[in-house]
Amino acid sequence: MACLRAFGRYLPERIVDNAGLAARIGVEPEWILHASGIEQRRYAARDETVASMGARAAQDCLEAAGMSAREVGLLIAASGSGELRFPGPAAAIGTALGIGGVPAIDLPMASAGSLFALSLAARLCKDYGNVLVVASEIMSRLVRLEPASRDTAILFGDGAGACLLSAAGGFARIADSLLCSDGEFGRELRLELDGPIRMEGRTIILQASRKIPRAIAELLARNAVPAAAVEAFLMHQANLNLVLRVASALGVPEARFYRNVARYGNTSSASMLIAAAEWWQERGSAAIESPVVFAAFGAGLHWGAALALPAA
Repeated sequence: MACLRAFGRYLPERIVDNAGLAARIGVEPEWILHASGIEQRRYAARDETVASMGARAAQDCLEAAGMSAREVGLLIAASGSGELRFPGPAAAIGTALGIGGVPAIDLPMASAGSLFALSLAARLCKDYGNVLVVASEIMSRLVRLEPASRDTAILFGDGAGACLLSAAGGFARIADSLLCSDGEFGRELRLELDGPIRMEGRTIILQASRKIPRAIAELLARNAVPAAAVEAFLMHQANLNLVLRVASALGVPEARFYRNVARYGNTSSASMLIAAAEWWQERGSAAIESPVVFAAFGAGLHWGAALALPAA
């Protein structure tokens, strides 16, 4: 059995609000809020890297778990914004934590990377004991702050999240997950080697608003869990409008969907774990008593959901 032990997060200090961004991309601050539900986002400092931010989120997670990095048997790092084609940030995060030699796997996946990593970690706990999942993104360096790129410029921010899964117990157990991939619309959300993020927003939100509810509904059905019984839905914070569409499609009160996109924007693969870390902290880091659902959708296209149940 794979259990969740703790979550962690790291957000850069620099805050970029809509007023500061709007002047650079030729829109009104109110338009940004209406289009995305975002009020501000964080941008990394010049000396910060995907790996350095990931290490800080990982350390926050380990401290919350009361564990040493030396107890980690495997590290999985998800990021779509690594500074190099290779190596990815996983090994560098491990070295920063002082666990060089521990196997470290990179998942170069935007947005859905943390969900895929969580699912993979749950299956590998049996062999590696404690598996640390880290998702770190510096998306601000991948967008152009100009009117022609306003649809992407308004969305993205920087941050890192982490979670620790263990075969030895925790505050919840990962009961099941459902992962999907389909390259038919892959070019609608892409990052080329020599350019900024390209996104056909209407196509992406249409696909996401269809695929995420279906994945969640299928996962819940095969585990005989009604949507009404779910305590919290911890989704990739892509856009407030998308989160609310998913809630409506499932017939679930919007309040069940944890939301922090207004404060941080879309931090790609880091967003689900940042949201989970804040949700977990706000409820006092206590063991769950009702089901919790994780869900994400991202470039690829990749999407899916995971189900956490009480550990007992």
